[in-house]
Amino acid sequence: MTGDIRISIFEVVGSPLCVASDDGQKVYDRLDAALKANRIVTLSFYNVTTLTSAFLNAAIGQLYGTFSEEQIRAQLKVEDMDQDDLALLKRVVDNAKLYFKDPKRFDKVVEEIQENGDDESQNDSGGAAQLYFER
Repeated sequence: MTGDIRISIFEVVGSPLCVASDDGQKVYDRLDAALKANRIVTLSFYNVTTLTSAFLNAAIGQLYGTFSEEQIRAQLKVEDMDQDDLALLKRVVDNAKLYFKDPKRFDKVVEEIQENGDDESQNDSGGAAQLYFER
């Protein structure tokens, strides 16, 4: 490893509002290159005031499609996040791990939910959640 690097989300995005997946993709591109080079990365959320799951899915979630969980844990550190944002990040990571474990099955479930969406919207929405969690 050639050295640790620090990535400021605020500087990459150019705004305290981290809501768009396009902005998340900019962060992902930097993380992807650094992890492929076996660098340790500290991702700073200093000055970020608004954060969405769409941004985090693009920035961090898709890493789980390229790198192992062990590699991500060893090489990626996150700092300057408040507790609510940490909870959001955990949900994004958990969902990414589920998705990349079996993307075809996940896509099939989403497709089935969408096909049944009009019928389900009239009923209790618990059926869709139950469909997803059946294994």
